[in-house]
Amino acid sequence: MSTIKETDKNHIFFSKIMLFGEYSIILGSMGLTIPYAHFNGGLGFINSNNYTDLDYARESNRLIKDYYQYLCELETSGKLPPDFNISRFKTEIDAGLYFESSIPEGYGLGSSGALVASLYQRYAGDGKSSGNKITGREISALKNKMALLESYFHGTSSGIDPLICYLKHPLLLKDQENIIPIDIPRYEIKSDDAIFLVNSGKPGKTAPLVKQFLMDCENPVYLGKMKNEYITLNNNCINSLIEGNVRNFFKNLNELSIFQAINFRRMIPENLEEGWQFGLSTGEYCLKLCGSGGGGFVLGFTHNYSGTLERFSQKGLNVIPVYQLVKK
Repeated sequence: MSTIKETDKNHIFFSKIMLFGEYSIILGSMGLTIPYAHFNGGLGFINSNNYTDLDYARESNRLIKDYYQYLCELETSGKLPPDFNISRFKTEIDAGLYFESSIPEGYGLGSSGALVASLYQRYAGDGKSSGNKITGREISALKNKMALLESYFHGTSSGIDPLICYLKHPLLLKDQENIIPIDIPRYEIKSDDAIFLVNSGKPGKTAPLVKQFLMDCENPVYLGKMKNEYITLNNNCINSLIEGNVRNFFKNLNELSIFQAINFRRMIPENLEEGWQFGLSTGEYCLKLCGSGGGGFVLGFTHNYSGTLERFSQKGLNVIPVYQLVKK
C-alpha cells in the first residue's frame, strides 16, 4: 500500500486569513493575505500508523473520491493541469487517502484551499513552494492552476486561498494578476495591541453571498460606492499596515468597519452585530469581515486585547489571537 513518506509528513498546510480584500478584490482592489498556522491540515492514509477518528477519515476519503470525479471531467475536457498525476491520485485514493484537518469548514480560513494545496504538492508539486523564492510570473501561473483545482468547492475560485496555503508566506495582491510575497512589519511587543478572530459559532456559505454581491454590483449606484469608497478604504488599510503606520492604520480601519456595518450587513453574523457596534461606539476594538462572512469568524483589531477578550468571553464568544501589532 502507498504511504506518505517521512519527509512528506512535514508538508502540513496552514489555514489562511484574508486581512483585507474580501469582496473588493473581485472589483480589482488590493488584497493582503497571511498563512495562519493555528489551523492546518495534511494528507494521510487510513490505518497507516495514524491515530485519528476513523469515521472522519472515511468520510474525508469519500469526499476526495467525489473530487477525483471532478478532476476526471477536467482531464476529459483538456483543462486539467498537465503536471497533475491523476492516475497516482486514483491509486492512493483506493489505498485510503484522506485529509486530516483542523481547519473548520465555512469559517473563511481556507479549508478547501489547504486541501487543494496539499494535493497539488503531492501530485503536481514542482518544488517551488517557498513563498519568498518564487517569481511573479510563477506565482501567477500557479494561482491560475489553483483556481481551476479549487473551483469544484465554490463554483468559481480566484486561486488565492490555495496559493497562500501552498506558499505559506504573506502575499500582497496589487491586483488579481500582480501578486508578490511581502513581509509585514512587526515590532517588539510592548503594548496590548492585537489582531484576533471572533467565532460566530456557525459556518457561512461563500457561493450565495458572492452571487448576491455580484448581483448588487449590477446596480450602478452600488457599484460606484464599492469602487469609489470601499476600494479606497481597503487599499488605505493595506498601505498603512505594510508601511508600519499604526496610527493611520487604525484610523482607516475604523472607517472600513463602519462601511461594512452599513453596506455588508447581510454578511455580518447576527450574534456579532451588537459586538460590532459596541466596538465602533467605544473605540475599544474594530471588527471586519474575515472572508465572505455570513458565519464563521470575523476579524478584530484592538489596542486593548485583554479587555476585549474579557468582554467577548462574557458574551460566550470564543476569541483566538492571530498576532500582535505593537506601536513604535
